[in-house]
Amino acid sequence: MARSRYLLYKSRKKWTQTQKERAQMLFNLYPNIKIAYNLNQQLRGIYNNNNDKHISMTKLAHWYKNVEESGFKNFNILLNTITFNYQSILNYFNNRSTNASAESFNAKIKAFIPKLRDPI
Repeated sequence: MARSRYLLYKSRKKWTQTQKERAQMLFNLYPNIKIAYNLNQQLRGIYNNNNDKHISMTKLAHWYKNVEESGFKNFNILLNTITFNYQSILNYFNNRSTNASAESFNAKIKAFIPKLRDPI
């Protein structure tokens, strides 16, 4: 499991063949890690692949719903951050520039990565 940690930081597209095999074993043994990884990648995809504020707003709402349905308590802080800073977060998609609120949001996302190994 220790060697699997680094593949959780990467997107699937950037995995080596060994990491793909390790991920398959890890996700079979720990399905909660797979769910949390997928949620993380969905959020990353919203920020990396969307330029339209309205599309991003819709996708962020769907992601928010998926997180609520997952039951992961560790994501509650992130959900609260999104709730309180929703308009500021969406403003990122206007010109793809960050501000202090967005930087704080990004730091909170990074803080969750080590916690993904913990079950619900």
